[in-house]
This record gives sequence, C-alpha cells and structure tokens, in this order.
Amino acid sequence: MLRAGIVGLPNVGKSTLFNALTQSVNAQSANYPFCTIEPNVGVVTVPDERLYILQDLVKTQTVIPTAIEFVDIAGLVKGASKGEGLGNQFLANIREVDAIIEVVRCFDDPDTIHVNGKIDPISDIETINLELALADLASIEKRIVRITKSVKSKDKDAIVENNVLQKMVKLLEEGKFVNIYDNFEGDELEAVKKMQFLTTKPVIYAANVSETDLKNGNDYVNSVKEYAKTHNADVVIISAAIEAELSQLDEAEAKDYLNELGVESSGIERMIKSVYHLLDLRTYITAGEKEVRAWTIHAGDTAPKAAGVIHTDFERGFIRAEVVSYDDFVSSGSLNAAKEKGLVRLEGKDYVVQDGDIMHFRFNVW
Repeated sequence: MLRAGIVGLPNVGKSTLFNALTQSVNAQSANYPFCTIEPNVGVVTVPDERLYILQDLVKTQTVIPTAIEFVDIAGLVKGASKGEGLGNQFLANIREVDAIIEVVRCFDDPDTIHVNGKIDPISDIETINLELALADLASIEKRIVRITKSVKSKDKDAIVENNVLQKMVKLLEEGKFVNIYDNFEGDELEAVKKMQFLTTKPVIYAANVSETDLKNGNDYVNSVKEYAKTHNADVVIISAAIEAELSQLDEAEAKDYLNELGVESSGIERMIKSVYHLLDLRTYITAGEKEVRAWTIHAGDTAPKAAGVIHTDFERGFIRAEVVSYDDFVSSGSLNAAKEKGLVRLEGKDYVVQDGDIMHFRFNVW
C-alpha cells in the first residue's frame, strides 16, 4: 500500500490534520513539542464517486475503494540530521514513505506557540528540507567510501552508483529536492530509485490556514506557492481545524459546511488527489455482482502488471484482458450492453491501462 508521511515542525497542526485524515482521535494533539512520539498510522480511502455509480449499475452491495496509508511522524527540530530532538527516529521513519506531506503553519494564533517564536513558513520548510538534505549527504559520503574499491576495479554497477552519488551531491548543494526523472535516465535512474534518498521523494506543502483564509489563502500561502514553483513541489491549502470539524459530520452536513465556506471539496480530498498526481498514479476498476473495487497502479503500467496488483498469479498467467472505459460502461448501462455496442475490447500484454478502465482478466497458471 502507498504511504505518505505527514511531517512538520512542532505546533503547526500536523497531528490535528492526521486525526482528521483518519477520522480518529488516536494521535494526541497537544500544545508542546514531540507530542507524537511514535508514528501513528492510518489507512484512508481514496474518494471516487465512479465506484458508487457503478454500484447502482451492477447491483452489488460491496464497494471497496483504493486506499493510502498516512503516517504521522514525530516533529523534528533544527539539527535533526545530527540527532537533535527526535531527529534520528524522524529520519528513519520518513525513509519508509513514498511521498512527504510537509504541514506548514500559515496562520497567526498567539495562543499556539511556535517553536521558533515567529510565523515564517519558508523558514520552516527550509529547516525541514535542510535536515533531509544533510541526512542524504551523510548517507552519500558513506556510500562513496564503501564503493571506492569497486569503482577503481571498473565494476560497472559501482561506476553507475558513483555517477549517481556525485550528481546527487551537486544537486543537493543547490538546496533543492531532487526530481529524479529530470536529472537521471537509463541505468542511473534505476539505481537512484533503489537508494531511497529522502530528498528524491515527492513533496506536498500543506499550507495550514485559519477558516477565514481557506478559500483564498493569505500572504503566507502565497510565499509557499512561490517557493514550491522552484522546488518540484505541490501546494494544498488546508485548515486542519476545519478538517477536524468535517470529520465529525455526516456526508450531507459536511457538504453544506463546505458550501458555506465557499469551497467545493475538503482539503483532505485535494491532498489525496495531489498525492496521486505527484506519484503519477492511476486507478482501474473491477465491477461485478460480488463487488465494485478500485485498484491503484502507476501511469504506464501494462495490463499484466495491473493484473498483478490483484494477485501475482494473474500477472504470471496473464492471457488477455477484457476492457471497457468507465464512460462507455456508464453510457451503455451494463457490461452486456457495452458488448453489444462493440465497446468492450480484448487487450494483450502490451496494452497500457488507462485511468477508469473497467477490466476483467483472463489468465492460466499451471
């Protein structure tokens, strides 16, 4: 399952946001540093109204959305890369996630202390990013020492790894998170993917604002947006306090509340969409009398790889896939009607699965 780590300096609204994400009160919120000592983990379903439209059409009682695992990771402070605060634990936990959500304080509140004594979202972001970069640089130095002999003996893999490490040093010294797809290709790209650097993970800045700034943001948010443009990151405006209230309302009440605030969707929904965008993810669907279910894949995945998400046997014994687009299925009203119109296709091993494809796999495993 995909994992997104929620990080931030103390007292920026990180645990409040996690509570709202998971609709739980398990992550203690308190007005002092390090109230989240162990990473709290919650599984959050991905909103997808298509599933419920299909549910009505295929007459099933069961809908299973895809999901993302969110991890509330203990707050860090300046010097975390050297073990300050809960630094070592923070860095170990964040290495395990696929994407990083940095909660940034973009609201004024004299009753909520800031660890640095003032509200400065860019300074907060740079504190976190610097600690991640320093941790990566320390790891790179150790790797370079470890492979020196192999490089001198012309070991091909070691030479590729060394080239990646030297490039990473140069990129990190420029003070930016690294988009590996813009800076590496071929063997180097495959090598850097395996290295699990903190600064190569996709980043979302969650600009935490007050209720009055949720619709249009404020000067703090604008500064974060400008920063994100040059640092390969997305920005989502969110009010952790509002999300906490929404998590206690039923669907109709929550919708009315959002309308009153002048926004179309919750910050959590927008954050999940941003995670999907950053990780370049897609959803395909299986639909039948037993259940309607969403499955997460990466853009560019072929039919056999998509089948393997259900079970490895599906990929190993893949023969072909029966495919119809979501729009064609809905406009036809049923799978049989779509077949009669010639809208259902048989696709082979090279077919690249599209978002919203409704699929049935044929496979054979001896």
